Amino acid sequence: MDSSEFRKRGKEMVDYIADYMETINLRRVTPDVEPGYLRDILPKKAPKKGEEFDEIMHDVDKAIMPGITHWQHSHFHAYFPAGNSYPSILGDMLSDAIGCVGFSWAASPACTELETVVLDWLGKMIGLPKVFMHEEEIGGGVIQGSASECVLVTLLAAREVAIKQLKNSFPFIDEGVLLTKLVAYSSKLAHSCVEKAGMLGFVKMRQLEVDDNYSLRGYTLERAIEEDRRLGLIPFYVCATLGTTACCSFDNIAEIGEVCSKENVWLHVDAAYAGNALICPEFQYLLKGVEMVTSININPNKWMLLNFDCSVMWYHWGIPLSRRFRSLKLWFVIRSYGVEGLQSYIRQHIRLAKLFETYVKNDARFEVMGKVTMGLGPNTLTQKLLHMINESGKLHMVPALINEYYVIRFAICTQNAEEADIEYAWRVISAEASELWSARASIESNIETEKLAMENIDQETADDDDVFPDIDNNIIFDQQRNNLHRARMRRNLFLRMVSDPKCYNPKVLKALCSETRRNKSDSLDEK
Repeated sequence: MDSSEFRKRGKEMVDYIADYMETINLRRVTPDVEPGYLRDILPKKAPKKGEEFDEIMHDVDKAIMPGITHWQHSHFHAYFPAGNSYPSILGDMLSDAIGCVGFSWAASPACTELETVVLDWLGKMIGLPKVFMHEEEIGGGVIQGSASECVLVTLLAAREVAIKQLKNSFPFIDEGVLLTKLVAYSSKLAHSCVEKAGMLGFVKMRQLEVDDNYSLRGYTLERAIEEDRRLGLIPFYVCATLGTTACCSFDNIAEIGEVCSKENVWLHVDAAYAGNALICPEFQYLLKGVEMVTSININPNKWMLLNFDCSVMWYHWGIPLSRRFRSLKLWFVIRSYGVEGLQSYIRQHIRLAKLFETYVKNDARFEVMGKVTMGLGPNTLTQKLLHMINESGKLHMVPALINEYYVIRFAICTQNAEEADIEYAWRVISAEASELWSARASIESNIETEKLAMENIDQETADDDDVFPDIDNNIIFDQQRNNLHRARMRRNLFLRMVSDPKCYNPKVLKALCSETRRNKSDSLDEK
């Protein structure tokens, strides 16, 4: 493709993207395909000779679009907002064209310097202290790929600091021995990436209980640290959360910060989703105690109209050497909308979440789990209801576990969400609930059968579990044993209910379970 054809195809692609965005609501929000559908459509081998661009775009419509979950759809209320906007798309387009690899200032000065400038802008927008700014020459932020990377990077940095301090005190003890003494903390509602970071960092990770508002409190952390110090362990890292995945609850940063300062423990704040709302002054009270925070991250690609990936971390440390020019799209978006425009967008989402809350509270069949502060609102019948809603293709939502309660998460996701979208969503939910309620008796008669199916799948997952393997009872706390069980439940729920949309269908679960039992019987017969 030469520059002449690129001009032609580029204009066509812009039209294709604009048409897609304008007509997205005419599509089904989730795809109606079976796992493996694409392999049956596409050739088994790559083409030997180049193909015409028209043929490629024909296959986009024929093969790719039918398998897309439309995250920008007004009836998509799952997970979290996947930020997107035309200025962000254009910024990424220019970044891709420049194609620089910004591993140092000399490699591309503008790539390096623009990132420092816009992250200072963003830091000031959310109310961070000066110590986090590049312009003060003692702090500064860096763009990572995801919040998971931010958490892992800060845990590794905290581990490095802790080991160095311990080596100064115990110079003749091997670092590997010191590593076994380190212990980190988070609430039990922290994102699974925190637990994963502990595993990758080879450190103990304790998940602590939350209060009635699903918030980790300072006294809970302080008690846990005291217990561990008596056991000869060394607390070194705490990951607090502003806006938990399950119910958008907020850990008490001020209380936790005081404990961490007293105990000389690194405090990281994961504010991936809710941190974006801090650009609105009315929510900056949530940052009380931020002066005691060591590092913090937010994801503008969730709730600030930036497309993935753009996770901002205020602590100048990162794993990759090669870096994309991601600050360009952040610069485009902030300049295009301005602070006021971005604030208006977030406030609209919050207003609509409050509207949805009123619908839920006015219906005796439902209960709100957790306080609706931002754009995220909240056992067998609940699970059935979610199955029915997602199978209809009219809406898309996902579940969560809150203190072992199965709840439905409702997130405001689309950029141009309106009251009509919330009203439509509630009509669908209410209608499906009415249908479920009328069929309740027959459903409850099948509960035991489905429980058996789920138990068998749980057992199969546990047998092959490479993330939560069996752990020696001699080196694990009683509470950690419970936390591992809870984590395994949460992971299994995520895999079954989020990763594979077909598993929303209880009939599929039964069929899978029956197939598993049949295969086992066949293999026994063969022996």
